[in-house]
Amino acid sequence: MASASIPAYNSVSPLENRSSQNASRESLKMELLADVTLLPGEERIIGKDIIYMCPFNGALKGKVFITNYRLYFRSVDTDPVMTLNVPLGVIGRVEKMGGASSRGENSYGLDITCKDMRNLRFALKQEGHSRRDIFDILFKYAFPVSHSLTMFAYMSQEKYEENGWNVYKPMEEFRRQGLPNDKWRITFINQSYELCDTYPTILAVPFKASDEDLKKVASFRSRGRIPVLSWIHRENQAVICRCSQPLVGMSGKRNKDDERYLDVIREANGTAKLTIYDARPSVNAVANKATGGGYEGDDAYQNAELVFLDIHNIHVMRESLKKLKDIVFPIVEDSHWLSSLESTHWLEHIKLVISGAIQVADKISGGNSVIVHCSDGWDRTAQLTSLAMLMLDSHYRTLRGFQVLLEKEWISFGHKFASRIGHGDKNYADQDRSPIFVQFIDCVWQMTKQFPTAFEFNERLLITILDHLFSCRFGTFLYNCESVRDTNEVRTKTVSLWSLVNSEASTYQNPFYTPECSRVLYPVASMRHLELWVSYYIRWNPRIRQQQQSPVEQRYMELLALRDEYLKKLEELQLTDSSPNSSHLSNSSTPNATSPTQHITHLHTPL
Repeated sequence: MASASIPAYNSVSPLENRSSQNASRESLKMELLADVTLLPGEERIIGKDIIYMCPFNGALKGKVFITNYRLYFRSVDTDPVMTLNVPLGVIGRVEKMGGASSRGENSYGLDITCKDMRNLRFALKQEGHSRRDIFDILFKYAFPVSHSLTMFAYMSQEKYEENGWNVYKPMEEFRRQGLPNDKWRITFINQSYELCDTYPTILAVPFKASDEDLKKVASFRSRGRIPVLSWIHRENQAVICRCSQPLVGMSGKRNKDDERYLDVIREANGTAKLTIYDARPSVNAVANKATGGGYEGDDAYQNAELVFLDIHNIHVMRESLKKLKDIVFPIVEDSHWLSSLESTHWLEHIKLVISGAIQVADKISGGNSVIVHCSDGWDRTAQLTSLAMLMLDSHYRTLRGFQVLLEKEWISFGHKFASRIGHGDKNYADQDRSPIFVQFIDCVWQMTKQFPTAFEFNERLLITILDHLFSCRFGTFLYNCESVRDTNEVRTKTVSLWSLVNSEASTYQNPFYTPECSRVLYPVASMRHLELWVSYYIRWNPRIRQQQQSPVEQRYMELLALRDEYLKKLEELQLTDSSPNSSHLSNSSTPNATSPTQHITHLHTPL
């Protein structure tokens, strides 16, 4: 923070001096507030004249402000005024561009690589190490974990009426599914994370399996991630269970407890053969034997059927998204667009994930229980179980139900958000980074495009979730698992993203939503029906960005508002009609008179 100038005389009292410093701080804050409102807990660190090398409009002079939460740039060189508002958590890499002796205009400055499909380049004057202060501050505050600083989520003082941490309550969700019952029980064996430090504390397991059995099974599953219930079909009692790979190894080890445990899962609803969906390509599963992993062989698991889904690993997905970024930012080349998109294989990966989830959902609908795993059960497994549950259970297609799904299958079951996203970590080349969750949200978007009336939430919710996946403004996606979140007191010291979402729920609601309780969604997993999510991946390009909502949606919103207006008038008429003074009006009405309700029904006609 900038300090007040030193007074000419020492006669100024400490109180007055303090008040002048506060006034100076407030004036600095107000200068930024003229353009953007600071969040509670957000403080300005530095402001500087700079040139933004805009890939669309060329060099733009302006001013950049850096706070403990964001980088904000404003230029009046364009009409309308051009601004950048970038949460520091979105920044993946900061590099110096050029040197003191670099030639060429605007060749000296900073290159910033972002995690949300854009790059930023700023130029400064070459005299007097003009970029040193801004580089040091940006590097420090964009990567707080690497500098032993606190992430902004812990400094935020935002207040909301609803506590978003209460959205997901495991026991309530199990009860909604009809659990426990005579086949499945709830266990608290992991209350202290002793069974598995990356699993939640409350688990649903077969009634016939004792806690001792669970410990024996854990010793034969990677990271102790035993098969546990994610979802149960209310009618046919088929279940989706999730876990990690068995520790078979090169010698082909067997574990009678694990084999029996899977049989108990199969017997719970009388499934003839338990289907095990291994998300990996078969060649990868075989290769994992060399590192002590593997898969369920026919000889050991005779009442199970193993299906490989051919979904590639985190490294393949990371490279695929990098290729996609190369073709969508900053320039989209029309001439070879289709071949360039195909070469990224991004939509091909999306297709394989959706196709795998369809197979899971189809088995469950047919009354057969399934087990889903990949290597460790926290990446591809989460994609498959949550997408299948989205297809099978309409509750998860509501605004709050979707929040529960993410909290349950991704956050509580230990998807490694910190490792995959790299929150506050300067190590941009970390091989653990991968867009697994982004890919899942893309799959959800594909489903909303194919079933536009089936989801209560809209595209804006999905983009907001991805924006705050990176921003570090909320505690929702911080850290790798529940045990680490507990240690870092996330629920008590940070705000949940769902507090924001549920405080303005109407912003994220789909006006075309039509509730259908028992409908199972089977999207078409064909390249002909999958699209690139332009409004997310190419949203930074002003020539492609969708400026307005679609005319159909806009008109529909107008009709909904008109309907609400008429319903309000109807209520007023009914209140007037029921009062004693208006009894003569109702007596004088004829049987053939058209009621207000009859007029209003016409407003329900869909477009």
